[in-house]
Amino acid sequence: MMIEEIGLRALRQLDPERAHGLALRVLRLGITPAPGAITSDRLRTTIAGLELPNPIGLAAGFDKNAEVIPPLMKAGFGFLEVGAATPRPQPGNPKPRLFRLSEDQAAINRFGFNNDGASRIAERLRDRPKSIPLGLNLGANKDSQDKSRDFASVLSTCGAFVDFATVNVSSPNTEKLRDLQGSDALAALLENVAQANAKLENPIPIFLKIAPDLTDAEIADVARVAVASEIDAIIATNTTLSRAGLRSKHSQEVGGLSGQPLFEHSTRVLAKLSHHLDGAIPLIGVGGIGSAADAYAKIKAGASAVQLYTAMVYKGLSLSAKIADGLDEMLKADGIRTVANAVGIERERWL
Repeated sequence: MMIEEIGLRALRQLDPERAHGLALRVLRLGITPAPGAITSDRLRTTIAGLELPNPIGLAAGFDKNAEVIPPLMKAGFGFLEVGAATPRPQPGNPKPRLFRLSEDQAAINRFGFNNDGASRIAERLRDRPKSIPLGLNLGANKDSQDKSRDFASVLSTCGAFVDFATVNVSSPNTEKLRDLQGSDALAALLENVAQANAKLENPIPIFLKIAPDLTDAEIADVARVAVASEIDAIIATNTTLSRAGLRSKHSQEVGGLSGQPLFEHSTRVLAKLSHHLDGAIPLIGVGGIGSAADAYAKIKAGASAVQLYTAMVYKGLSLSAKIADGLDEMLKADGIRTVANAVGIERERWL
């Protein structure tokens, strides 16, 4: 769309974090693409008991404070994830903390879970529309003495108002958070979350989001603990600390790298997880998705659904609908009746 392209050019002239704030204000005004959830018999699917009109989701981080859920639900996505939310409000890391890597179609952030806190976010979630599934990314406060229990605390506060919750132990921007991916620490954390979930009037599916920077042995450990903990889905992956092959001037900034350079590495981690799990737990593929072909590749590598975020910085909010439509055409061209039938059909290529 011409108007969207003009708007994107204008936003790219601004500081990235300021541009993001302006994009949220524009969304609140309701002047963004609103085709509704794109769907078809081929695209409809179910993950962890949640019925999705299509498998294209919005990744956490775009709407940290659950401020623009209504317009996002009309943007073409099949499901949304907001947050991350922490028990107490926190400002996050000092600015600047978001950098565009235009030459690489990527971004680096070191936000540090800046958010309004679980109580205020719960107030916004309470009255949200329910046209498509909505999840909340659970985080931990930077100064918490027991980060493991923070996740359970946020779930207790907000769990009644969302359809799923994601345990995020994979952000590189909160000190020692990724240490919780170790098998013993992860098992204890997930047990705390499971106990909090069981106390909800209506327990919800619990997802786990992992980092791409894991060894093969660590990936196997995550798979084993996730099965033992009865996790409902795994999101693979969060941002990376790798800087391989980057060209942009901000390439050496501290923080997590997202966008196109992450695609291959995150897809290999996804495929390895799929191999270890062999269908025991559904996977959601994230990292570098910027086209229908990218989404299709993640699905064929083992993802039952996918999420995107960074590519919208360069291609706009209409990208979600374009990817859903394009995926529908690709499935049709390949004679695949439903997206579920495509999951993992080319996994071996990525191992």
